[in-house]
Amino acid sequence: MTAASTVSRDRMPEHSTTKIRTEGVSLYYGAFQALRNITLDIPERAITAIIGPSGCGKSTFLRIFNRMNDLIPGARVEGTIQLEGIDIYDRCIDVVELRKRVGMVFQKPNPFPMSVFENVAFGPRRHGGNNRGELADIVEKSLRQAALWDEVKDKLDKSAFDLSGGQQQRLCIARVLAVEPQVILMDEPCSALDPVATLKIEDLMRQLSNSYTIVIVTHNMQQAARASDISAFLLMEPDRAGVLVECGPTSQLFTSPKDKRTEDYITGRFG
Repeated sequence: MTAASTVSRDRMPEHSTTKIRTEGVSLYYGAFQALRNITLDIPERAITAIIGPSGCGKSTFLRIFNRMNDLIPGARVEGTIQLEGIDIYDRCIDVVELRKRVGMVFQKPNPFPMSVFENVAFGPRRHGGNNRGELADIVEKSLRQAALWDEVKDKLDKSAFDLSGGQQQRLCIARVLAVEPQVILMDEPCSALDPVATLKIEDLMRQLSNSYTIVIVTHNMQQAARASDISAFLLMEPDRAGVLVECGPTSQLFTSPKDKRTEDYITGRFG
């Protein structure tokens, strides 16, 4: 079979720790079932790519991990989703604290209408950080982690909208990093970017995965193959519910998938 032109760096540790575990997860919007019975382990300090055709529930599944679906009227989750063994849908969970631990980067860059500095400082301020010196240290550290500091260190007081699209997306990543998350969710973070900016984001993801657990939704098979350690393939069943077909190391899934449907999708026969 012919797969994507490159395959994952395949650097998964032999005994990786599970960071997030889903067991029998289904999601409903009212009477409509969007996801059905998904069981998946997401390893710590690695990049897991969620792939599959449009409409199969990839973004819906991603939003389960920080309970963004709670904001949609009629959304209901069954099954369990555990972060380090703690059920994140337990009634005792502080959702604000959860979203601090599990940050999200969206499809299109969405900087706030304020300066570069204030974009990154926004989260720490909301969580009680008001010391200007400490905020300056957090902003610099976060921008360095996002590989953006050298490009914006002389523009911290300028509007974030003055940055290029790729710089804005890295600024949004820095904004997530500023509140010291454990997990970073990325919903097609490169779909609005040009190829050069896309490669910068992919390089950044690989660097960040040494310290953070990253889960990315992507339609780009080459991107999944280049950047991820683990790939999970979702598919929509006839009743339009998304199901998990197969999950495994990206190098294995892209070269010798176990399910014929996975091979057909990766080789472009559908989707």
